[in-house]
Amino acid sequence: MIDQIILEDTERIRRDLKKTLFEGKRFLVTGGAGFLGSWLCDVLVGFNARVACLDNLSTGKLENTAHLLGNPEFKFINEDVCTFESDVKYDYILHLASRASPEEYQQHPIETLQTNSLGSYNMLELARKHDATILFTSTSQIYGDAEVVPTPETYWGKVNPTGFRSCYDEGKRFAESLFMAFHRTYGQDMRIIRVFNSYGPRIRADGPYARAISRFVTQTLANQPITIYGDGKQTRSFCYVSDTTVGLLLLLTSEKAKGEIINIGNSEEITILQLAQKIKKLAGSASPLTFYPLPKDDPRRRCPDITKAEKLLGWKPKISLEQGLLRTINWFRER
Repeated sequence: MIDQIILEDTERIRRDLKKTLFEGKRFLVTGGAGFLGSWLCDVLVGFNARVACLDNLSTGKLENTAHLLGNPEFKFINEDVCTFESDVKYDYILHLASRASPEEYQQHPIETLQTNSLGSYNMLELARKHDATILFTSTSQIYGDAEVVPTPETYWGKVNPTGFRSCYDEGKRFAESLFMAFHRTYGQDMRIIRVFNSYGPRIRADGPYARAISRFVTQTLANQPITIYGDGKQTRSFCYVSDTTVGLLLLLTSEKAKGEIINIGNSEEITILQLAQKIKKLAGSASPLTFYPLPKDDPRRRCPDITKAEKLLGWKPKISLEQGLLRTINWFRER
């Protein structure tokens, strides 16, 4: 599925990148039918790269890449990342496959752990076999309930290793350790991106897949009560999907980024209550605010230190929160 808003954003992404770095290259994108993965598939195909999208559709949606199926440079593979095998010599592997919504991964903790452990090992072995550069999408959640905010990559984290969220937090932390072990042992060209709350068109809003922004947007457009967990004073930092995508691809292709771990996110911190009020105002909604108990181990603050990304990649977000929210609201409204 592609529309005018996504077309405009993918064009903006391509203007910020060098086509020659991608043209004719072979890419494997795991989780390619998901939110961020489908954006990468669109951008890479637009650069005339040869893209294989690997997704078992446990959380991804086929409609996100359906418009690419007739393109000879695109291939959809409905298989599990934990067992996938291939003799194709990929130049780049982008390993995004994982459940990412807290409610959803808590319903599927074993599968979440398997994807980030067995799936990561399988992709690393595939990259080593074909001498491919591999990038892993980690998460800000590896920092847990951070005591250092804004949080730099050097912070080790404060995570409950056996809590309800641990299947995701510790799965990602294990995968990071595994990637570094392959780098140190085999000289594997790998890069790790720690994504901070990306949002935009195609982010899921249904049931357990919903995140704060997608839930708030759909509730306000329907004039339904906006559900806020806790008192809403917990903070997050939201980065629009086009900015996240540019950061990821710069990290993937930078000669200086081999073996590096980098935060990609927006350093503008906002409370969840302020976010709900802002979305309500932008949508012109009459939705009331409703409050529910805060889930266990929910971090109080989340904001990245992006100094390393600015220095190493020359990257920083360009889309303001208000701009990104308006584009997201309009996308949901059109649907």
